[in-house]
Amino acid sequence: MFDEILEKFEGSPSQQAVIRLFLERGFSVNEEGRVVSGGIEIPYTGIARELDVDRRVVDSTTDAILADPELKRIFTNISSVPSLMDLAPVLDLTVLTIEVAAADEAGIVAEVTGILADRGVSIRQVLSEDPEFTDDPKLYVITDADLSGDLLVEIRDLDYVRRVGF
Repeated sequence: MFDEILEKFEGSPSQQAVIRLFLERGFSVNEEGRVVSGGIEIPYTGIARELDVDRRVVDSTTDAILADPELKRIFTNISSVPSLMDLAPVLDLTVLTIEVAAADEAGIVAEVTGILADRGVSIRQVLSEDPEFTDDPKLYVITDADLSGDLLVEIRDLDYVRRVGF
């Protein structure tokens, strides 16, 4: 899906950068062509500054989104999800990071969270990067508890796990 979206902006690396940012941050485009997060409008100038592109690139990208029925359906319905990862040190949470060999394999989240549940570890949040959106997707599990070394080894020893960190 991600590649198909980017193909629509094949001739413009700057517009592709805008699209990537919208997808990464969960920014949507409302019916008036404004970039929003929930009901809060994000100024084109701020987006342009972040990406080091001209403000008009953002404007033309939102116009293209609204002109394409498939893109419009995606970008008028996308939303962001708050992440506890950056707050983990402040809230005394543990972030378990799992890199896998085949991120599109079924059951990865279920098996990892099952292992944690079997050990009585309470999970606050699970975030899984989409293999279509990133080259090296990771699974992040945020917990209230410190994780023991033998638990990390058990997860690391799963067939599909390349690396475990926290």
